[in-house]
Amino acid sequence: MNLEQNKQNAIDFYRTAYLGNPRKAVELYVGGEYIQHNPDVADGPDGFIHYFERMRDEYPEKDIQFVRCIAEGDLVALHTLQTWPGDEQYVTMDFLRFDENGKIIEHWDAIQKVPDHTANENGMV
Repeated sequence: MNLEQNKQNAIDFYRTAYLGNPRKAVELYVGGEYIQHNPDVADGPDGFIHYFERMRDEYPEKDIQFVRCIAEGDLVALHTLQTWPGDEQYVTMDFLRFDENGKIIEHWDAIQKVPDHTANENGMV
């Protein structure tokens, strides 16, 4: 496994899909299967494409920053900060599993809205 290449592919996959071209993201970075664990997204490549095409059409002004990217074995973890219309911000943790050819075949995530007030001053990124 090429951990550095997997990290770059994970970032490029997510950025390409998030910023409006999920079909290209799947064509370039997804393997023969795509197992989805987010309960709001249908399983498989078509479910991923449909979800992100809808997000592109409904929220064209969204933006994403990649805060951290960590790779170990066949997994890559992404920590992102997303800004949505109305300046709503969300922090995400995405985990992507790669096959032996460096293609993404499985995805998990957790999403949390950045609150207006916190019990500490550490921030979420």
